Amino acid sequence: MNSDRLRGGQEMDGVTDYVEHRYTSACGRLELFARDYGGAGQPVLMMHGLTRNSADFEPLAVHLASEYRLIVPDQRGRGLSQDDPDPANYRPDIYAGDMFALLGSLGLESPALIGTSMGGLIALVMNAMQPSAFPAIIFNDVGPELAEEGLARIAGYVGGGTTFESWDDAAGACAAINATAFPDFVKADWQQWAQRTCRTLPDGHIAFAYDPAIAQGFADIGDTPQADLWPLWQALGETPVLAVRGALSDLLSPGTLGRMEELHQGPFTAIEVPNRGHAPMLDEPAALSGITAFLKEHYG
Repeated sequence: MNSDRLRGGQEMDGVTDYVEHRYTSACGRLELFARDYGGAGQPVLMMHGLTRNSADFEPLAVHLASEYRLIVPDQRGRGLSQDDPDPANYRPDIYAGDMFALLGSLGLESPALIGTSMGGLIALVMNAMQPSAFPAIIFNDVGPELAEEGLARIAGYVGGGTTFESWDDAAGACAAINATAFPDFVKADWQQWAQRTCRTLPDGHIAFAYDPAIAQGFADIGDTPQADLWPLWQALGETPVLAVRGALSDLLSPGTLGRMEELHQGPFTAIEVPNRGHAPMLDEPAALSGITAFLKEHYG
């Protein structure tokens, strides 16, 4: 399902326009949304984290849209994509199926992948479903093993259906959740964060732009062991990988990052972003220089 029409995003250094692309989910029941920044460059599929949406990549898109065709979806239950009536479908293998549906709807087969947090897990699953299909993959503050501390923190704030009376209140909530990961952010930064991660409801209140039911996947955190994702990591084979870690991250430990490098068979680059926790925005100088160099070397 295509419904392409040009829209203007927020003014960001001249890079504002993208095409709204609407397509049908892999299950055939939901209408999903993605931004297509167009351009003549090779495609890059950019996948957001658990409570985020396509707007999360606006800061990075400013720097990459002139060189690559950026495809940036809202996963089901986020942003402008429909909620799933069955919360059990909010999981990486389902999202991966949706991503293949998205690529098929655009006539694309082998983009580079950038995945932040949950988006990186989706990338792992996509590679397992179609080994060696993706020429380069960037993992943002995520790996095949996640620190319990970070998982517990996420479980503590996701869901709930909280609403806010004003955008200042929404910005304050964003700061309360994320300030330890972005200690140098000021009020203007949190206001921009709120604009990217929240939406106005029909009654005029403001809420986070995701289905609160996505929290159900965290209901048993601490009660059941994590799934062993290391076989998925090893299934990457010789695919070039860039792993970005926030120096303050409570989700991706230095030990896990080291094991990722040790077990990976192909080119592996690791970048640590100073003064950032989970997860870097990827427009930080260290992240941006690493991403542009990695894509240029391994993706053209």
